[in-house]
Amino acid sequence: MRSDTTTSGYTIETARGPAGIRVSEPAGPPLALLVLGHGAGGGVEAPDLTRVHDVAVAAGVRVALVTQPYRMAGRRAPAPAGHLDEAWTAAVGQLAVPGLPLICGGRSSGARVACRTAGALGAAGVLALAFPLHPPGRPERSRAGELPTEIPTLVVNGDRDPFGLPQAVGAVRVIVRPGATHDLRKDLAGTGDAVLGWLREHHWAH
Repeated sequence: MRSDTTTSGYTIETARGPAGIRVSEPAGPPLALLVLGHGAGGGVEAPDLTRVHDVAVAAGVRVALVTQPYRMAGRRAPAPAGHLDEAWTAAVGQLAVPGLPLICGGRSSGARVACRTAGALGAAGVLALAFPLHPPGRPERSRAGELPTEIPTLVVNGDRDPFGLPQAVGAVRVIVRPGATHDLRKDLAGTGDAVLGWLREHHWAH
């Protein structure tokens, strides 16, 4: 992390228990707020989230990492979708600042939560890392309907992801990472650059 940025950690109470919050401030006034959620069994320290966090903060974005209440309680099995959405909405609602563009995002399960709640939260954009289009081997159980086609949305998925590869539709753009699987660990720098380019295109980053 750059030495001219500041980070603070605290919790926000939700109806599903306390959510963990870690906010990193850029060196100057932020151009946007990017809120990121984790995958089902992982945490906000996932390599792709860390890379996106670092490049965004360095480019003038305030970044908030949200840990869902079930993970704060030490559980790995995810809560039901409605509980995840409820806790996320409560946390993001307290983090949002009037006049500062809000980008909701996350990886895997966290990407789904961000997509489902973006409209209600008034998000200017959505970042979906490793969006799980369907359970492995079950393409008939598509979750494509969760993608917010009327909000600028960037999906970054690997072409070897067993959870599938969404298609671009409406305002949804899809960037395919060659050779990457669901963890997006291959060429993290390239993934960070792709996200940064999208943020800059919308004037959400320097």
